[in-house]
Amino acid sequence: MVTNQIYLFFIFIINGILIGLLFDFFRISRKVFNTNDIVTYIEDFLFWILAGAIMLYSIFIFNNGELRLYMFLGIILGAFFYLLFISSFVIKINVKIINFLKKIFSILMIPFKFIYNQLHKVLLKPFTFLFINIRKGFTNFGIKISKNLKIPKKSKNIVKN
Repeated sequence: MVTNQIYLFFIFIINGILIGLLFDFFRISRKVFNTNDIVTYIEDFLFWILAGAIMLYSIFIFNNGELRLYMFLGIILGAFFYLLFISSFVIKINVKIINFLKKIFSILMIPFKFIYNQLHKVLLKPFTFLFINIRKGFTNFGIKISKNLKIPKKSKNIVKN
């Protein structure tokens, strides 16, 4: 019985470490990608949903749904241990890896950007040139017609009955 409780205590220490890893996953995403407030709120909501799901799953699978104080102490101890000793290394390494992958991705995108720019020049520039000149032509046409018709401006000294 005591060995079973010690076994469960270590399982919930591992759960605390997993929750710490999950927390770092969201911290890393915030460091690497600029997120606005709404995305941050969504990430926080997802973190708590996933952390709760991990805890509930472990409680039901390993302890048949029975809640014990040592389980929560194990989760807190595991998360504290992870955040104190391991978290900074995980964050540094993963941020470097993701930034490196972003650089590689930007290098791999150079040919596609070049092709896009060339297609933009070949296909879209003539259309934009055409539409701009048509718009200028209609504007100039409207100005010429208004000058030819000599539409009088409203005078302020009109007497009303």
